[in-house]
Amino acid sequence: MGVVLRMYLLLAALFAVIYAIVLLIGNLIGVGSFLVYGIIAVVFMLIQYLMGPAMVGWTMKVKYVTEKEEPALHRMITELAQAAKLPKPKVGISALSIPNAFAFGRTTRDGRICVTEGIRKLLKEDELRAVLGHEMSHLKHKDMALMTLLNIFPMIIYYVAMTLMWSGILGGGRDDRRGGSNPLPLIGMGLLVVHFIVQLMVLYASRLREYYADEGSVELGSSPQHMATALYKLVIGAARVPQEELKKVEGAKAFFVNDPSRALTEVRELKEIDQDMSGSIDVGELMVLRSKKVRVGFGEKMMEALSTHPNMLKRIKHLSTLT
Repeated sequence: MGVVLRMYLLLAALFAVIYAIVLLIGNLIGVGSFLVYGIIAVVFMLIQYLMGPAMVGWTMKVKYVTEKEEPALHRMITELAQAAKLPKPKVGISALSIPNAFAFGRTTRDGRICVTEGIRKLLKEDELRAVLGHEMSHLKHKDMALMTLLNIFPMIIYYVAMTLMWSGILGGGRDDRRGGSNPLPLIGMGLLVVHFIVQLMVLYASRLREYYADEGSVELGSSPQHMATALYKLVIGAARVPQEELKKVEGAKAFFVNDPSRALTEVRELKEIDQDMSGSIDVGELMVLRSKKVRVGFGEKMMEALSTHPNMLKRIKHLSTLT
């Protein structure tokens, strides 16, 4: 519940930021102008809502499969859907070689869970089930809709900032109404800083939902060590994928279980957990990690702040608390 509370507190904070901006610029550009930005944001949200699933499916090269074609995969997803008390989502296979899985859809009734060709060659059944439970939890929590809503805020702020800056530049830098210099460009530049801060808040929300989905996988019956091992193997697998392949899905990696572009850094950190060098993380290794204080360098903290996914060492540390 702590993760859920933080998600909604963050949503409330972003509403407060937008309200403060309305008060700040209301008498400079008028409420009517601000409503235009709101309408534009809603239009973009509706486009994303309507076209999003098709775009994700196309980007990830998804082919939806029947129960006859993939009986084992359908069986696991059916059981997880029953445990989550959700309609069974569509099941898809992505042709990507990057080992991963993802969930998307407009609503829980329109949910889709897909795995890549790469992940099926990498994980054992219990580990794959843990990953599928993670994705089922995304559908159960409806956090995809929440992230769509959160992304409206930086969009609105960016539109307002750019309009104020261009209004000031085209206006010649003077405010004829007040007889002095035009404050709009300066306010616009300030709002770009606010845009960056709000974007960081949205990324923080994205990282929170990953912790929440990990917890959800455990609640749906998977053991923490299976989820931890799956994450470890996904990092190792992604570290072997050529950078050219990773760049092709750069814009869609927020859907993945982990951020494959950070794998090379993370694999070095996670080797400290795998004490017996078995390529998996067992209960004993999780218990050792549970008693340790995780130390993350400044560079990795900065990288995490700009990422959609949590630092993997911290994420597995969190899983160790669920044993």
